[in-house]
Amino acid sequence: MYDPWPLRHLVLRTPRLELRPDDDEGLLELVALARQGVHPDRTMPFAHPWTDASPEDLGPNTVRHHWQQRAAIADGNFGLQFLVRLDGKVIGVQGLTAENFPVTREVASGSWLGMAYQRQGYGTEMRAAVLMFAFDHLGALTARSSAFTDNAASRGVSLKLGYRPDGTQLHVVRDKRVVEERFLLEKANFVRPEWTLHTQGAEASVPFLATGHIPPKEP
Repeated sequence: MYDPWPLRHLVLRTPRLELRPDDDEGLLELVALARQGVHPDRTMPFAHPWTDASPEDLGPNTVRHHWQQRAAIADGNFGLQFLVRLDGKVIGVQGLTAENFPVTREVASGSWLGMAYQRQGYGTEMRAAVLMFAFDHLGALTARSSAFTDNAASRGVSLKLGYRPDGTQLHVVRDKRVVEERFLLEKANFVRPEWTLHTQGAEASVPFLATGHIPPKEP
């Protein structure tokens, strides 16, 4: 019997963290975390300033966004949002996205952590986890990331893992001109951590992500 959603069994484990694709119960924890603060009010690290929403709208907006990403996984296009847990508690989210993956073999990433969990190395650890999953299991060849020029933490993670600068892009955020730096990582340049990534459920999840379909079982 086919599992209609094999991603529910996917788990990535690092020395300190556990990453699983989002689930509704976990999203409630994520909303509570976001309401406690993601960044100082004076800064905005996101091109879409979703954290500026009122407390009443922040929760529904966050849940809707994750549902939309989940529902759109099809035909080699995916926006996989891993909930990041520390000792069983949700501390942030690590995204892994792709368009026309069977052809491009390229992924992109985006993430955020609750303010209480920043600057402790978790951002590097969770990005490294999805990169190892992408390169070693999905068969990705390149990975992209980006950050505004004032987001030193995100830029630092990219450079530490082997990404190289790949141009800039302008955005208007909070009615101000903001410069976004783009970064590109080729598989051969990935600076791998000393630890080993442990996965569960990858065998069924990989073909589903790569094609958007559940492959038929051999008789």
